[in-house]
Amino acid sequence: MPRWWREGAEWLEGLPRAVDRQCAAWGLSISGEVAYGSNAIVVPVGEDLVLRMNPPGPEVEEQVRALRWWDGRGMVLLYDADLDAGAMLLERLSTPLTTRPVDEAVAVLGQLMRRLAVPAPEDARSTAVIVAERSAALEREWERLGRPFDAGILRAALDVAPALTETSSEFAVNGDLHSDQVLAGTREDWLTVDPVLLRGDIEYDLARVLWTRLDEMTDIAAHFDIAVREAGLDRDRARDWVVYRTVDYWLWGLSVGLTEDPVRCARLMSAL
Repeated sequence: MPRWWREGAEWLEGLPRAVDRQCAAWGLSISGEVAYGSNAIVVPVGEDLVLRMNPPGPEVEEQVRALRWWDGRGMVLLYDADLDAGAMLLERLSTPLTTRPVDEAVAVLGQLMRRLAVPAPEDARSTAVIVAERSAALEREWERLGRPFDAGILRAALDVAPALTETSSEFAVNGDLHSDQVLAGTREDWLTVDPVLLRGDIEYDLARVLWTRLDEMTDIAAHFDIAVREAGLDRDRARDWVVYRTVDYWLWGLSVGLTEDPVRCARLMSAL
């Protein structure tokens, strides 16, 4: 991410040495080419493991906790972690879900939403609390951005928000689920990486499942139905979550200068 060129120049400069130190500490040998995402690099080590290096900080600690909580259920296995170094030793996965047709990918993501729905830790952040805290700011944000879309769309999100601030669900929820975060495995066909551990309604991230590959969908409503069916969701509540989260993301995207995602949000709202 561009932030690391501004905030993490020292970390980036020292990364090759940090990898060498971590390999020495864990007795690892590099066995492949470096890959990278937005916040980390991944180095193949041995035959079936990878060394992941992140900038050290709270995000690493939270991800390690999430990986340990799911403990390989629909999730990449964590073998070891060094929080001070921002290092994780993970099982090696292969092909990303982005390589599969969108209808297949949405079905897989729906199945993973349900598979990850184990009892959550009591202190995990609640999806209901997230809505309660954020929804109070949506109208102010809409005004500040110059009323960028019809007031009826904003009202639709505000109308469903009160019901979403109440939930009886104590399930674990991955708050960052989409095709880029799912890779083919051997223990299970598809495994999730980079989790964000929340507690509450598993419908929470359905909007992200849709908007990340919306450009490939010729029938958005049909793909919504695929996810709802595969995850075993209540359709009306799932729709409410998609409406709320789409408007929330639309406003956030505009506030940080995104150009493509707000257009996807408009299409998604129109379809549902």
